[in-house]
Amino acid sequence: MSKVFVIDTLKRPLDPVHPGRARLLLSEGKAAVYRKFPFTIILKDKTQEPEAQPLRIKLDPGSRATGIAIVNDASGEVVFAAELSHRGHAIKAALDDRHAVRRSRRQRKTRYRKARWSNWSCPVFGGNPNRNVG
Repeated sequence: MSKVFVIDTLKRPLDPVHPGRARLLLSEGKAAVYRKFPFTIILKDKTQEPEAQPLRIKLDPGSRATGIAIVNDASGEVVFAAELSHRGHAIKAALDDRHAVRRSRRQRKTRYRKARWSNWSCPVFGGNPNRNVG
């Protein structure tokens, strides 16, 4: 389960709390939302000697996504987990789609359509100079 990050009034990090505890602090007016992602609350009253347990960030690089986890060093509990998806495959898929559209456009056998240059409104490009440009 994901925890909620907490910072004190001087924006120093405190230990992450359970979402229920964070909801209680918010409803009692003892805290306010500092950031929506990752969800972080800031305490309104001052704390004496803030102590935070050491946290460690773990990365799991993959070909399509990178896993990111923040783990409590002492207990080994996962505090926060996220997955960062790479754009490499999405870019290649978009290029392949564009390639397929271009090939299909070249392969299509459509009837000849005569060029219609005479209906352009600009006389510089060979349009009708007597036409009302507007």
